[in-house]
Order: sequence, then structure tokens, then C-alpha cells
Amino acid sequence: MLVRAAVVWLLLLFLAILNGTVRETVLNPQLGPEAGHIVSTVLLSGLIVLVAWVAVPWIGPETSRLAFAVGVLWLGLTLAFEFGAGHWLFRRSWAELLVDYNLASGRIWPLVLVATLLAPILAGKWRHLWS
Repeated sequence: MLVRAAVVWLLLLFLAILNGTVRETVLNPQLGPEAGHIVSTVLLSGLIVLVAWVAVPWIGPETSRLAFAVGVLWLGLTLAFEFGAGHWLFRRSWAELLVDYNLASGRIWPLVLVATLLAPILAGKWRHLWS
């Protein structure tokens, strides 16, 4: 189950990178950076929930607790990639990486993290996989 969950997370990573490309090349020039960020965040959150809805039966968590564990795995991998690759591979400072977490300045990136955590359990419940 965890290997399949990790494979699906790789798909989510690809979609997140694609979403970032669309944000930078289409949304930001058309809407401006603030609105582009919001639209991109909502779009990625929706994609995560959609992928979970499609993939949870294949991943195969037998209980809602195991589905929540998939969400924890996805969240951990996301944060590890974001901060690990962001800092050491892409050479962004910690301060730059934390900008998207400032809700007071209109940054709603944590919505993606909440979607990542909860999508597997919500998808399983919506698909009635457990009683």
C-alpha cells in the first residue's frame, strides 16, 4: 500500500510542477501574482483531491485510519521535497521558502497541505470504501 501511495505522490509532484509552470507562464501574466497564486493554489488543491478520488481504490487502504496514514505520507513527502529540494537543490533561503505560509499576507499555500493530508481519507469516504 505505501509503495502505491508513494507512486501516486510522484504523480502529485508532477502535477504540482506543471501547476507552477502554468501559474508562472499563464496565470501570473494574466491575473497578476497575487491572484495567480490564489487560483494556482485552489487548482492544485482540487487536482490533489481528484487524483486521490481516482487513486485511493488502487492504493488500497483497508481502513480510514490507513487512508489517513497515506495522507500523512503524502504531506511528509511534500514538505520534505519543498524544503529539502527548495533549499539545497534550488538554493532558496529558508525565509523565501516560508513566504507562502504567511496567511496574513494572503498566501494560502497551506490549503494545498491540508488537501494533501485529507484527500485520501475524504476520497475513501466519498467512495464508501469503509463502513
